Amino acid sequence: MADLQGIIAPVSNANTPSIASSTTALAANPARGAWMIQNLNGANPLFVNLGGTASTTVFHVVLKPGSGNDDGLGGSFAQENGVIFTGAVTVAGTSPRYTVTELTK
Repeated sequence: MADLQGIIAPVSNANTPSIASSTTALAANPARGAWMIQNLNGANPLFVNLGGTASTTVFHVVLKPGSGNDDGLGGSFAQENGVIFTGAVTVAGTSPRYTVTELTK
């Protein structure tokens, strides 16, 4: 069980987060219970699109860069409760570098 902002939700699995640069951050997953993405690039923003293909002009969320690569200060976005998007999550940017975590039901 995971406590997501005071709400107990059954979670059976968490992916192994890693530093990634692929344009598909998460494949569609109907069993997704929560997810989070953080920009690890120290110089460039990360453009995140929910479904479809992300670009610097087609996105839902833009995450600010950190002060340096992997410093933990880059912008982040999470869906932990309420309506959780279960489609593909794609990213774009100059030299995308991010970590993404997915919890499944």
